[in-house]
Amino acid sequence: MTMREPTAEGVAEAARVVAAAVPPTPLLPLDIEQGRIWLKCENLQPIGAFKLRGALHRLTAMSDAERSLGVVAFSSGNHAQGVAWAATRLGMAATIVMPADAPKAKMEATRALGAEIVTYDRMTESREEIAAALADERGAVLVPSFDDPWVVEGQGSAALEAKAQMEAHAGGAPDSAVICCGGGGLAAGTALALPGVPLTVVEPEGWDDMCRSLVAGEIEPVGSNPPSTRCDALQTLRVSPLTFGILQAAGANGVTVSEIEVEQAMRIAFSQLHLVVEPGGAVALAAVLAGKVPVTERTLVTLSGGNVDAATFAQIISPN
Repeated sequence: MTMREPTAEGVAEAARVVAAAVPPTPLLPLDIEQGRIWLKCENLQPIGAFKLRGALHRLTAMSDAERSLGVVAFSSGNHAQGVAWAATRLGMAATIVMPADAPKAKMEATRALGAEIVTYDRMTESREEIAAALADERGAVLVPSFDDPWVVEGQGSAALEAKAQMEAHAGGAPDSAVICCGGGGLAAGTALALPGVPLTVVEPEGWDDMCRSLVAGEIEPVGSNPPSTRCDALQTLRVSPLTFGILQAAGANGVTVSEIEVEQAMRIAFSQLHLVVEPGGAVALAAVLAGKVPVTERTLVTLSGGNVDAATFAQIISPN
């Protein structure tokens, strides 16, 4: 299928598709030292992350012939669950290429949704090559986690939904947005949904390929021997021209957060809002709490996922 550019109109169509399938996720105010912020709780999606948005929009756009041959995707867990969820809803087969070290909870949840799982070594094998070979062998459609116009549009539906919620409850649309970023699908979709709104993408330290790419003006991959991180959902080694191009055109900037800052954000979300947020889903909140992003009158902050192993979560939120 010929690649096309994602559009604001596509985001609006994706929002209609998603709204017909699931209710809006909550938008919750949180008062912090810097002021009031608004949290879009994508951790409360049926699969625990925003990824079902892009997956549903992508699979819904496929022809009957394409659906009959199924889909192949690659993901550490949240996109995997999104594709598996959408495929099950549409009666399709799904095969997911997942890193062998993916969190157990994400792998089990993906398998429970009916998907076939193929594992690989994150540091020595290419998930893109493995998935492409499987798709070619089976005649299936490959559904990337962020390098796809339908996926980007689908993720942008979260921001469009949040815009309507903020207009109803915060006195107006967002005047800034802080977005968790791995490959940049959610951030790029947000840029399309909220044109002209200043965007800040947030990544874990050492995995800041989008941040560095935006500064350099060209795509820069993650460096060799990146540090370990609990933010498994954001361990993208190289962003795509599609997402980078949208964010560069939007004038987005980026910041990084430490593991300690991420853990503090998870504790705040749990103690003040009773929310379970995974490390990768808490980086945007972490950046705001750490004072790395200024709070405006109506700052939108994504909580992008909540799929974290119970033992890991208990360890993080327990007092020292």
